[in-house]
Amino acid sequence: MSELDEAVRAIARAPNGDALSRPFLDLFPVTGVSVATVGSVLGNETLTATDGTAERLDELQFDLGEGPCWDAMRADAPVILADARASTPAVWPLFGAALQSLDVRAMFVFPVRVGPLELGAIDMYSDRAEPLPDEAVDDARVMARAVSRVVLRYGIARQAHDAGVDPEPVGVHSRRIVHQATGRVLVQADVTVDEAYLLIQGHAYSTGARVTDVAAEILAGRLSFSATELGIEEHRNE
Repeated sequence: MSELDEAVRAIARAPNGDALSRPFLDLFPVTGVSVATVGSVLGNETLTATDGTAERLDELQFDLGEGPCWDAMRADAPVILADARASTPAVWPLFGAALQSLDVRAMFVFPVRVGPLELGAIDMYSDRAEPLPDEAVDDARVMARAVSRVVLRYGIARQAHDAGVDPEPVGVHSRRIVHQATGRVLVQADVTVDEAYLLIQGHAYSTGARVTDVAAEILAGRLSFSATELGIEEHRNE
């Protein structure tokens, strides 16, 4: 098994926040890593940070409302800053100014998204000004997708706990509807079974609907998903 495969497996079975960030620190030439939720879907929260500087980078971006984590999440694309001190002031003036006082020379930020849901970002930083190799960027993308699934499950579980409800569909009929809808989304979006089910859960989470109601909309053709060059999009077909 390759190091990348081991890292993805570790993330998928992560028992706590540290297990989400540690594989990145172990695999890539970086100094620190954080995983955070950002934006309206799950709110602004650092789920895990390997050190105080990584946590401070999140805090600054939360407070200032700008920075590479916001751009990476919204564009669904990594933001690679080989010389962060030189490049950030022109793009993010407030964040760029604050960065000058930190021992951060490079930043490599990857989006945390599931389909159209903007969930957050993974921020890696280095105390040396240097690029992240192309192969490492590709590997980090794969790991970020694994993190995205864990983070969405965390958000759904947290919402269910706060509301005191069971997020899973109940009853044979409900399970059949959800299974059928999952199969349809699998084909529409060209994703795995687990990813198709997460898309359904994610839509339910973001709209406040029941999973079974979302499944019924998919089977009725009122809601569909598609794979595009920019990622997975959802469509309302009224």
